[in-house]
Amino acid sequence: MPDVLDQSDIDALLASAEVPQQEVVRQADQIFSRQRTDTSNIEVRPYDFKRPERVSKDQMRALQTLHESFSRNFGAALSGFLRTIVEVKVASCEQMTYGEFIAGLPNPTSFNLLEAKPLEGQLCLEISPLIIYPIIDRLLGGNTQDLFIPQRPLTVIETRLISKVTSRGLTAMQEAWAGIKQITFEISATESNPQLVQIVPPNEVVVVVGFEIKMGNRAGTMNLCIPYNVIEPVMEELAAQSWFSTAKTSRSDEMAVRMGSSLARAPVTVTALLAETTITLADLRRLAVGDVLLTEKPVSDALVISVEGEKKFLATLGRFKHARAMRVTRAVVQSDHV
Repeated sequence: MPDVLDQSDIDALLASAEVPQQEVVRQADQIFSRQRTDTSNIEVRPYDFKRPERVSKDQMRALQTLHESFSRNFGAALSGFLRTIVEVKVASCEQMTYGEFIAGLPNPTSFNLLEAKPLEGQLCLEISPLIIYPIIDRLLGGNTQDLFIPQRPLTVIETRLISKVTSRGLTAMQEAWAGIKQITFEISATESNPQLVQIVPPNEVVVVVGFEIKMGNRAGTMNLCIPYNVIEPVMEELAAQSWFSTAKTSRSDEMAVRMGSSLARAPVTVTALLAETTITLADLRRLAVGDVLLTEKPVSDALVISVEGEKKFLATLGRFKHARAMRVTRAVVQSDHV
């Protein structure tokens, strides 16, 4: 038999129901660390283990800046090769898995495998058929106005024509990477179906740099896939500050040598000013052979040597091997009133 509540138990239950229930204070999540630091201002962010970010933001910005330089050089090389204006610019720079990169590519396409010596591994360079066939049509004398884009792999002749374009791209890429490391890029294989090529596991992190190529009324995309394990040896050198300073120093030294060698062969006119004086127009009309012009400049004063009309040096007048000569004493300074 169940226990029967008496009147005192009923009164106790009613009294407890009338008292407001105290709010339960939820204890905040604690963050544990080996170092005893203030954890109150720590920002907690979600992390997806399926898509780990192995490249820092500074390194991603350095990669984007590096390939912006490549896009400018590649666009200039294509413009000269195709005899028309070609614009190449960086559209995106992000990191993803290799499986996601392959899943987003069309089939068929121009999928090129690149070797980056002395780095180990391979890179991928994919060029969209939307811009490949207009380039081929331009090379064969067409105007790309009413061009039909076929859905088929490239033929042997078309592949040979596109190799002229990719070779110029590899040259521009080698120049862009010269500030980080001397790398030689070569095409090792070409495939039309990207699903058949697996240079790294599908879950491997890669950096994908997307480019947009415009030629007249035609436009297409180009993607450069860089596996992380390939560029891992040079990741420490990809910091933005070190990359800018290295590129600037190497470029300025190379430019100085190039300008110096070019200017050394340039001929210049050197003249010497013996003295200056003024005469009247009547005296100028009466001048004849044998007349002597008097000046107020002493013979012992220095002469002024001018290079292309600019006063540069002071010299003394003399003779060398039965010929009039001048010996340079010093350069003209601002305090000289010449």
